[in-house]
Amino acid sequence: QVQLVESGGGLVQTGGSLRLSCAASGSIFTTMGWYRQAPGKQRELVASITRAGTTNYADSIKGRFTISRDNAKNTVNLQMNSLEPEDTAVYYCNAVNWGNRYYWGQGTQVTVSS
Repeated sequence: QVQLVESGGGLVQTGGSLRLSCAASGSIFTTMGWYRQAPGKQRELVASITRAGTTNYADSIKGRFTISRDNAKNTVNLQMNSLEPEDTAVYYCNAVNWGNRYYWGQGTQVTVSS
């Protein structure tokens, strides 16, 4: 059974930092990443990383967020710096297995106050 367990969300002021972590189990994953969904908006990709370490970032967070991964531990982290109110959303961990099936975490709230 695949499980993705997230941690690290919270409330931070503009310009602050947060680190999200996701521990995955139950499969081997090719790509892992983070998506976010703000109220009234569609879920969007924030960042992703392959097993080989190739990363992909949304334009809105480039230079502020860094994704990393530990293949041995099946974990993926998102370091978020210089946070802005526009980054407020529920952040979801995502993992894709070799069968191209998508899995999702339960979501963690990130709130950036102005």
